[in-house]
Amino acid sequence: MADHSAIEWTDATWNPVRGCTKITAGCKHCYAERFAERFRGVPNHPFEQGFDLKLIPAKLEAPLGWRAPRRIFVNSMSDLFHAGVPVEYVARVGRVMERANWHTYQVLTKRHQRMRELLAGDLNWMAMRHVWFGVSVENRDDGLPRIASLQATPARVRFLSIEPLLEDLGRLELAKIDLVIVGGESGPRARPMNRDWVRSIRDQCQEQGVAFFFKQWGGVHKGAAGRMLDGRTYDELPSGQL
Repeated sequence: MADHSAIEWTDATWNPVRGCTKITAGCKHCYAERFAERFRGVPNHPFEQGFDLKLIPAKLEAPLGWRAPRRIFVNSMSDLFHAGVPVEYVARVGRVMERANWHTYQVLTKRHQRMRELLAGDLNWMAMRHVWFGVSVENRDDGLPRIASLQATPARVRFLSIEPLLEDLGRLELAKIDLVIVGGESGPRARPMNRDWVRSIRDQCQEQGVAFFFKQWGGVHKGAAGRMLDGRTYDELPSGQL
C-alpha cells in the first residue's frame, strides 16, 4: 500500500488483500507475484508468505487518513473478487470507500462473474459514482467475455485494463465502457505487443467516444520504451472524473 504510486493511471494503491492465484494467460508473468515472492520467508515482511492470499484488516481504513483526494487502485497486489475473499470482507472494503468518498476508487478484476453477481445482488450499494469497476483484457478468448460481463454489471463507471495486450483483439463493442487503458507487458520475460494492435484500440475508442489511456510499451526495459504513441501521449480519463 502506498499513498503515492508510479502507476500512470492512478495516484495511490490500497491493499486490504494481498496475494492471488493465476487463472488465465494474462497472469503468466504477474508483476505482483514476482515482487511478492522475493520476500517469501523474510520474517515480519508484509510478503513473508509470498503471494499467498491473505486478508489485511489492519489496512482497511487507510484511505480515511488520506485527506487530499486521490485516485486509488484497490488491491494492486490482489483481486478483490477472488473466491477466497469472503463477501463480508468485500463489503467492509466497500464501506470504507463509501465513507472516504472524496477519493475515486479503481477496482480491477479478472473474476468478472463474481463481481457481476455481487454487484447485482447483496452488494449493489457498492455501485457508487466514485467507484470505477474494471476488468482485465489480455486476449480474445479470456478477455472479450469479460467485457460483455462488465457491460452487464450494474456499475456507474466501467473501465478496461488491456494489459498485457497479447494479440489483436479485433472489433470491440465498447457501449457502456467509460475508459480503456492499454499497456504492454514488462519485466524479464515480457511478451511483445504490436503497434497496430494498440492503434486499432485507440481508433475504436475515438470512434465510439471512449476515453483512451496508453500506459506503456513495456518490454524488458520499459522505461526506455516509454509511452508515446504516434508522437504523443494519451492520458484521457472518463468525463467529469477526478
